Amino acid sequence: MLKQLRMELKKIADSKKAQVLQRFFKTGKGEYGEEDIFLGITVPISRKIANKYRDLDFAGIKELIHSRIHEERLIALLILVHNFNRGNKNIRERIYKFYLGNTKYINNWDLVDLSADKIVGEYLLNDKKLFVRQPRISDDARQISNLPLSNS
Repeated sequence: MLKQLRMELKKIADSKKAQVLQRFFKTGKGEYGEEDIFLGITVPISRKIANKYRDLDFAGIKELIHSRIHEERLIALLILVHNFNRGNKNIRERIYKFYLGNTKYINNWDLVDLSADKIVGEYLLNDKKLFVRQPRISDDARQISNLPLSNS
């Protein structure tokens, strides 16, 4: 399934849009998105693809999240949000922990905007045992994870 998804992305990639997105998301040397690669696929198209491949297993989602290709990470997050919204308590907890364990790759504002409140926010709203201890400061300005969470 992952191979099919990637083939579909390559087929619809748009190099002109990719250039525009790379400038917009500051992927030049020394800029915050320096390591990101764009295929030039719009968010509405990414949403359709995520919906089509929403049954992708965690191994496939992990591979997408770890990708340097921005749209692959975006699609992985859209799949996670979809599965979180439809999941039972165990699935939600697994997705929440997976998300927190992979924040290094959720490294751009658009990725955070489409997923953080829908996964982390929703999980925390529904689990009264979790609380925030103290902020953790990261040297990496792109790292989103800055609040360690504990059970008690």
